[in-house]
Amino acid sequence: MLSRMRLIQRWGLMRNTRAENVQEHSLQVAVIAHALALISNRHYAGTFNAERVAVLGMFHDASEILTGDLPTPVKYGSEAIRAAYKTLEHQAERRLLELLPDDLREDYAPLLDSQQVDPEEQRLVKAADCLAGYLKCVEEAGAGNHEFRHAERAQLAKIEDLARDVPAVQDFMQRYVPAFSLSLDEISHSPFQP
Repeated sequence: MLSRMRLIQRWGLMRNTRAENVQEHSLQVAVIAHALALISNRHYAGTFNAERVAVLGMFHDASEILTGDLPTPVKYGSEAIRAAYKTLEHQAERRLLELLPDDLREDYAPLLDSQQVDPEEQRLVKAADCLAGYLKCVEEAGAGNHEFRHAERAQLAKIEDLARDVPAVQDFMQRYVPAFSLSLDEISHSPFQP
């Protein structure tokens, strides 16, 4: 069932120069969440288990296998829709757990059931999710797609809000985001600038 994440397309209401599916998005979120945990631990007295945070990033959108990727304007269109979607999302998480063999359910529950995730870890994964969304917008803009301008501003506003609670976000934005606009040759031949 989890392998079906590759079949769920993101950004369904927008023209994309390159399609993005939930599986590749989840890997990017995992990598960014891992980096945020390490930065938090190293520079902000965090105590995150970076590997656990990475795995939470891998599974953060697993429920979309059953719900699909509801576009942001719809998902957050009203408080009633948002609450109903949260209920649906939790039902999908529970259904995914039911599909597992009995002997593995308790191991996967803290990963698939968002209600069992520590709020601090959840905040870090949410920040990574927003950063991944922002990077998708940067990628689309770099390809000349102006369709993502509004989404880029919205993602940046979310990131700025999250940076108040997760200072590692600002570090990631300053240290790593500029490289996402570089070519492979530019990345390979430029010295690392801490």
